[in-house]
Amino acid sequence: MTLAKALGATITLLHILEKNPPEEVHGHMHLQFPDEAQKYLKNVRASLIPADIAVHTHVHLEESRHVASSIVEHEEEFSHDLIVMCTHGTGGASQLLFGSIAQQVVAAGTKPLLIIPVRNAGAVERFPISSILLPLDGRAGHEQAIRPAAEIASSCSAILHLLMVVPTLRALRGKWTSTGKLLPSATSHFLDMSVESGKEYLLQKKRALETGNLEVHMDLIRGEPSNQIVKYAQSMKIDLIALGTHGRKGMDAFFSVSVVNIIVTAYHGPLLLVP
Repeated sequence: MTLAKALGATITLLHILEKNPPEEVHGHMHLQFPDEAQKYLKNVRASLIPADIAVHTHVHLEESRHVASSIVEHEEEFSHDLIVMCTHGTGGASQLLFGSIAQQVVAAGTKPLLIIPVRNAGAVERFPISSILLPLDGRAGHEQAIRPAAEIASSCSAILHLLMVVPTLRALRGKWTSTGKLLPSATSHFLDMSVESGKEYLLQKKRALETGNLEVHMDLIRGEPSNQIVKYAQSMKIDLIALGTHGRKGMDAFFSVSVVNIIVTAYHGPLLLVP
């Protein structure tokens, strides 16, 4: 609702009737019939969404075996700009994201996905957006989250934090691990050089984004990327982390799948995933 007000957007409440659904979902009876689902959506609209926000409700009447595919199909049908899904439990977004509907939506869809954790069952929590964290790694192919993050920050008068984490020799992961062991001095020198080029990269992005009324901060830190991103978000009291993902290749995101896995497990705030 915060975003809808700031952007002047229309909300569509969508429910997919699932074929052979479980009896309960997160302790609540599963909606199995169209009239139940429509009544539920109308109650959500009346009780949770202010009257000045345009809202549509839609129940997909044909029972679906693949809920994620149905969501993606409606993404194109309604021509909306953003999909919003909630997570449950104490494990950050990971309980919904990996091996689940949200992961499939990101993998198959083309629209950004906003994941909001629900900490207390039945509680309606405010979603303030005064600061947004945008981690970048300096590669042009991983910059798809810049525009949506900047547009949201501008519309909500939020500060946009650009963050780059350059690994230390000990923090290298994946294919770089063996390189660091075989050529420690050369790898360490390369990483040190990456700090300077990274600062220049962030400065260029900052200057480009500050052409309007957007306030942009930039930081470059050393360490293991995923842990440093989470620590930064916590210390700066970040309201939203925006991450670029390689949608059709699954969750192989801007550094690696392990980085995003750790972030969504350790970070308990809203995440914007941009395929």
